[in-house]
Amino acid sequence: MEIFKQIAPLKAFLNAQKRAGKSVGLVPTMGALHAGHLSLIKVSKAQNDVTVCSIFVNPTQFNNPNDLQKYPRTLDKDTLLLEKVECDAVFCPEASEMYPEKSIIKFDFGHLDRVMEGAFRPGHFSGVGLVVSKLFNIIQPTRAYFGQKDWQQFAVIRRLVDELNFDLELTSVPTSREDDGLAMSSRNLRLNPDQRQAATVFYESLVAAGQALQHGKTIREARAIVQAKFDERQGVSLEYFELADSKNLNILENVNASDSPSGLPVGLPIMCIAGFVGEVRLIDNMFLQ
Repeated sequence: MEIFKQIAPLKAFLNAQKRAGKSVGLVPTMGALHAGHLSLIKVSKAQNDVTVCSIFVNPTQFNNPNDLQKYPRTLDKDTLLLEKVECDAVFCPEASEMYPEKSIIKFDFGHLDRVMEGAFRPGHFSGVGLVVSKLFNIIQPTRAYFGQKDWQQFAVIRRLVDELNFDLELTSVPTSREDDGLAMSSRNLRLNPDQRQAATVFYESLVAAGQALQHGKTIREARAIVQAKFDERQGVSLEYFELADSKNLNILENVNASDSPSGLPVGLPIMCIAGFVGEVRLIDNMFLQ
């Protein structure tokens, strides 16, 4: 496995692969890798000749400096995990390599950046759009892979690819979960044992809300069920629970009003949830079957 910290040698390596006619898969991450990330690597390896995993804690997408400072960084462990799944190359630059000068470019994703994560994390998706654009330009992958857990991010990146005509295929891979349903996340490393147990409220709330909606309950009633579950659990707080159109992220008041993207069953809305366990912010989502 090749490890690159600078852009130029990475591009030289990839150019040689492409001249040989090889396809390139990209899995962008911020490190602190877990089985969910590795599942993306495995999908990429199955569909491409060369797989690159980027590990970069991108400062421009953090609207909370404390969150940036405390984000887990486990590069040595990450590289060992990537070697075990036979990843071909790792790109792990310093911030000065990706941002030699302070960036002044901002992205505005319109409605996609006004709801849910965009509303509670102003500037977050501008930073995501910037770093993903950089990675796409540097690596020029054939395909890029993202986890479903960050569905709103995937919707933003899909729009970025469409509008800027990036020549690549995007794939969203289903969320990997622990045995008790908790979505795998690098932020889970910051939870103590009691908080880790309390964090199952996110998955439990999605399941309960989904069952309620499927049995004819209104979205308001489903939201009340979610809030009650959070109120019952110590040390957790709900930031939002929404039902959204899985393509354009319009907030839905009618479970039958979704306009799903290609590749998903028609009319499939998505439930999205965010909240805190202690000071650790977690998100999750689930398609409404």
